[in-house]
Amino acid sequence: MRYPEFLKDRGTIGFVAPSMGCTTEPYRSAFDNAIKRFHSMGYKTIEGPNCRCDSGIGISNTPKKCAEELNESYASVDSDVLISCGGGELMCEVVPYIDFERVKQSKPKWYMGYSDNTNFTFLEATIADTAGIYGPCAGSFGMEVWHESLTDAFNLLCGRKLSFTNYPMWEKESIKDENAPFVGYNLTEKSCISSIPAVAKESMLSMRGRLLGGCMDCLINLLGTSFDHVREFNERYSDDGIIWFLEACDLNVMGMRRAMWQMKNAGWFSNVKGFLIGRPAHFGEEMFGIDHRQALSSLLREFNVPIIMDLDIGHMSPMMPVVCGSMADVSFDGSSFTISYDIEQ
Repeated sequence: MRYPEFLKDRGTIGFVAPSMGCTTEPYRSAFDNAIKRFHSMGYKTIEGPNCRCDSGIGISNTPKKCAEELNESYASVDSDVLISCGGGELMCEVVPYIDFERVKQSKPKWYMGYSDNTNFTFLEATIADTAGIYGPCAGSFGMEVWHESLTDAFNLLCGRKLSFTNYPMWEKESIKDENAPFVGYNLTEKSCISSIPAVAKESMLSMRGRLLGGCMDCLINLLGTSFDHVREFNERYSDDGIIWFLEACDLNVMGMRRAMWQMKNAGWFSNVKGFLIGRPAHFGEEMFGIDHRQALSSLLREFNVPIIMDLDIGHMSPMMPVVCGSMADVSFDGSSFTISYDIEQ
């Protein structure tokens, strides 16, 4: 696995928009404020040509132009790290134009984004053996007062922090809108992490393995395509074992279960060490008398590995930054969750 160099003081942050650009409110103002904040911290910034473009369908531009921006920005020496402008709907259409061979041959560069950005963070790990960060997109850093999770994500980009713990509160309903583009998270809910140990009545869960995952909505779209290299990835890293981190956006309770069934029966979990499940965007909903916890845990029990659910991963803010492709040590004592990355440079 290739690990990029961390962002140095007064380095250059590049922004790209292989999914949605920052063209509507509150995203445009939040993006502007993020850039202002980074400049005040002494960093330089550079925007890709699609960052303020909205001429595509579900993405910032045509799939080919979105890929060209990513290909050029990744290989360019003008930026030190890349942060995606945002998520979206159809980054999958960009994937055929991404030059993963060029990514392999280029000096590795940190790329950070989540949701639709799974189409790159997952594939750069499984195809190009290059680690990426499943974490906040550019506009989040426009928050007037950064939440601890944003400081964590930026400190990870800079290599100042490699171990993270869960946050005490999370937001179920955001109050960020065009009239309040810089507002902080609406933290109304207490942390609700639960776990299912591999061994009955085990009070302390711990595991070590290589992280792989992202947004399930995107992952099942990639599954079975020519971009599905998970079987080979499992073979290359068979000695490490895989800790899967997964979360869902549009999928409802049964949609999540179907997605997990599909991944399981495709053999993706053949080398699994454990599961880290983020809070789904459809949190709290039930179908046929069960919620997402019951729907997923009953399907995954057969692997007899630790399952930790409702983590700070993904769409329900705040989110912990997750290094896709990295070796990691994970622990959970019933209330406190910790993840530490083993990054070699």
